[in-house]
This record gives sequence, C-alpha cells and structure tokens, in this order.
Amino acid sequence: MAGQDSTSSGKKSSEAANDLPTFNSENMQSNMKVIYYSRTFMAIIAGVIAGILGFTSWKGFVFYFLVMAITSVGLIAKAGFSIHSYFDSWNQIVLDGFFGGLMSFVLFWTYP
Repeated sequence: MAGQDSTSSGKKSSEAANDLPTFNSENMQSNMKVIYYSRTFMAIIAGVIAGILGFTSWKGFVFYFLVMAITSVGLIAKAGFSIHSYFDSWNQIVLDGFFGGLMSFVLFWTYP
C-alpha cells in the first residue's frame, strides 16, 4: 500500500495477530468429547427416568428437551460462562450431540 510507513503497518499487523484467538486442536477435540459424553449420559439417565415415571407421547420428548436445556446450562456454567475460551462458538456447547442423544433417550425410554 503506497503512502504508509512500514513501522505503523508492522504495529498494526502484530496487534491484529494478538487479537486472533488461538486454539489447540487436541484440547478442542477433548472439549467436544466431554460435551458428547455428557449429553449421551444425560440422555440415557433421562430416558430411564422418563420410562420409570411413565411419560408417554409428547411428554417424554418435552422432558428430553428440558433435560438437554439444563445440561447445556450446566456445561456453560462449568466453562465459567466464558465459552469462547474453550469452544469456537455457542452452537458447539448448545447443539452438539443434541440429536445423537435423542436416539439414546428413546432407546432407554422404551426399554423399562
């Protein structure tokens, strides 16, 4: 770019590099595994409870969505409400494993 001093552009580029978040891919994968396993475990427990309490039809699915919402809030609290320190976006902690857990829920909901 013509007309700019090289020292000022060097400062701007180093400041911009410091503003970009850096993530360790192994830590990100570990965090995602924790979310997946937590949701699967909670889906199994919710399915067993829904089956024992005799929830049928839409009541069982509402119970599942309620348990997953509570699980999401718990995971966010566990992260200290600073999601961007551990994950790329809110979608990863709120939605990942949501429908995979649904299959586990239905399996254990209908089992007892």
